[in-house]
Amino acid sequence: MKTIDELLGEGVEGKRVFVRADLNVPLDGTTITDDGRIRAVVPTVKALADAGARVVVASHLGRPKGAPDPAFSLAPAAARLGELLGAEVAFATDTVGESARTTVAGLADGGVAVIENLRFNAGETSKDDAERDAFAERLAALADLYVGDGFGAVHRKHASVFDLPGKLPHAAGYLIATEVGVLRKLTEDVRRPYAVVLGGAKVSDKLGVIDHLLEKADRILVGGGMAYTFLKAQGHEVGISLLQEDQIPAVKDYLKRAEDRGVEFVLPVDVLVSTEFPDLKTKAPANPATVAADAIPADQEGLDIGPETRKLYASKLADAATVFWNGPMGVFEHPDYAEGTKAVAQALVDSPAFSVVGGGDSAAAVRILGFDETAFGHISTGGGASLEYLEGKQLPGLVALED
Repeated sequence: MKTIDELLGEGVEGKRVFVRADLNVPLDGTTITDDGRIRAVVPTVKALADAGARVVVASHLGRPKGAPDPAFSLAPAAARLGELLGAEVAFATDTVGESARTTVAGLADGGVAVIENLRFNAGETSKDDAERDAFAERLAALADLYVGDGFGAVHRKHASVFDLPGKLPHAAGYLIATEVGVLRKLTEDVRRPYAVVLGGAKVSDKLGVIDHLLEKADRILVGGGMAYTFLKAQGHEVGISLLQEDQIPAVKDYLKRAEDRGVEFVLPVDVLVSTEFPDLKTKAPANPATVAADAIPADQEGLDIGPETRKLYASKLADAATVFWNGPMGVFEHPDYAEGTKAVAQALVDSPAFSVVGGGDSAAAVRILGFDETAFGHISTGGGASLEYLEGKQLPGLVALED
């Protein structure tokens, strides 16, 4: 895989460089609530601009239906990128139309432009190879070189991620190079003990990675909504907690395989429960109760791991040499249910382990809960991409960047 440093060494002055970034940031209206993904691409964009390239930044945001939707405009992300670069960033109001062509044509050496949300064009995400290829051709007309730096999208077979690199000389940006290097540390020559913390809502989202990690990890800690399917598989009452009944056979199999292989599977011993889901807008007090994990009342819902589980999980992480964490331990967006996620984050900060926070809600939680990002070994920008890499899958966006 060619690196951006090699590309810079060959000279990029005056050349149009298409940077496939991941600017898929959370928005409250037009206000960005977490700019982590924008900050992550700044080193690549700045290096190209400083070398005299004419940089064309492209990304998706949200899930528009293949047509323009103001709610998913990249305009706020473009403005924030300009602030971070300390330079004006031009913005094209379409993807491959007149605005994009005019905006790119107007770039001076060292200039930066952002084109509108790629998913405003149905060709970006089309499952039809010809439709996707046709859109990629139109994107290719905007550039001379391609740099892939949107790690959060490399597991998608989309036009700008998979098809476009084949039409232009290409290289991997700094972010993708860093992400891949970190993930290799989780799959090759891993320092042990190797602990994995998995949370989030659905166990089905993590089936593949659990299956793969049973061959790699020394211990797996489970929290979040997915924990209740594990507790149910052990025969416990879970009340009205999030539950995927259809996954119970698979979960039972994982628990048995873990036991056979000597992999320690750690589940909550107590949880915070309530009869109703908290109001995440008003953050009104929820007044949860703490109960044993095997004694959840039939009319109650588990919403966070309890205090004893927090201590247990911290102890299981204290001696780890490598930790991968993906998924919050509870409804961290509400202060009454944030302590479990906060405890895991603090345990990683306190541990000497090489710690990787696997993107998505986990990365957002670290920032929202006020932790110093530099206290962790690495915070990934791509939760889904990280998980699929750890499952051993080939990621289309990485395959496309290989020479």
